[in-house]
Amino acid sequence: MISFKSALASIAILCAIATGSATAQTEAAPTAPIEITDFGIGPADAKVKIIEYASFTCPHCANFHANVFGQLKTDYIDTGKVRFEYREVYFDRYGLWAAMIARCGGEMRYFGMASMFFDQQKEWVASDDPKTVAENLKKIGRSAGLDDAAMEVCLNDKPMAEAMIAHYQKNFAADGIQGTPTLLINGTKHSNMSYDDLKAIIETELAK
Repeated sequence: MISFKSALASIAILCAIATGSATAQTEAAPTAPIEITDFGIGPADAKVKIIEYASFTCPHCANFHANVFGQLKTDYIDTGKVRFEYREVYFDRYGLWAAMIARCGGEMRYFGMASMFFDQQKEWVASDDPKTVAENLKKIGRSAGLDDAAMEVCLNDKPMAEAMIAHYQKNFAADGIQGTPTLLINGTKHSNMSYDDLKAIIETELAK
């Protein structure tokens, strides 16, 4: 589990946005604050609501999505019993870039791209060169139907990046999150767990 201390240590890096290949930008006129939306799947009025705090670069989060999320989706989300929302955590710039590209595809593509980032995590993060990681992320984006021009715009959108970071910090602190993955199940906080343990909690909530 990645810790809150690690997150704080990386904030300065995150605020120095962009892929390293970004071109110089002129100062833009002040604009209205950007509102960040957390994407979700499943009916909004489902009896059980699960919020996952996770980072695209967190190995434990990748394991959760490989071993738990698929069954959760089949058994409870697709059947209308659970509403699942994903709250991005940025422990490093690579996780932020992945989130920016996932959001670049819009809500319809978001969870498909999120799954790809988790499934291919070991491959796309396997470089110390930021430009290589950025290109790895773009390859995944291309496979999801995004073009390079759109991804460049998204990756170099500094106001959006700053808004995403502020949104993450606010929620992370408000919910007392200490690491990832963390699940809020109908408002109660839980750490990473097996599918059987998660299923038992869900069934208890459904029975109330």
